[in-house]
Amino acid sequence: MSDDPKKPDSPFRLNSARIVLLLLGALLLTYTVSALLGGLGNYQQLKEAAQAPAAESTGTTPSP
Repeated sequence: MSDDPKKPDSPFRLNSARIVLLLLGALLLTYTVSALLGGLGNYQQLKEAAQAPAAESTGTTPSP
């Protein structure tokens, strides 16, 4: 009898509910870090910077 039925579960044991909470927490942390680092604004600047050399070689300006 290694498993005592009256022994409480460990508070650190992973079950399905705790795994879902960990995944949601990781997703929230990812969104928070992304927002703090500029989010989609940095993506727009990166896209414009990538289009700038192509526009200079053709002599046109990129459309907004």
